Amino acid sequence: MKILVDENIPRMTVDHLRGVGHDVIDIRGTAGQGLPDPDLWILAIQEERMLITTDKGFTEHREDQHFAFARRRRPRKRSLHNG
Repeated sequence: MKILVDENIPRMTVDHLRGVGHDVIDIRGTAGQGLPDPDLWILAIQEERMLITTDKGFTEHREDQHFAFARRRRPRKRSLHNG
């Protein structure tokens, strides 16, 4: 699966996804880091990737096939990774 991971998703999750064979782009540390939500969404669509984020600004896309939203009251790396 082709995935775009927002900078708020733990690296351990990125490593795990890659380890099980997914094609993952981690936006962190790239020119795209800090992109406004609409631009990040456009990038995911252009790249035909599922976007994984904790950013509530994307909830309008929750029914879209290109979107996964990880929501926690107090997101911590371990709780986000372990689901």
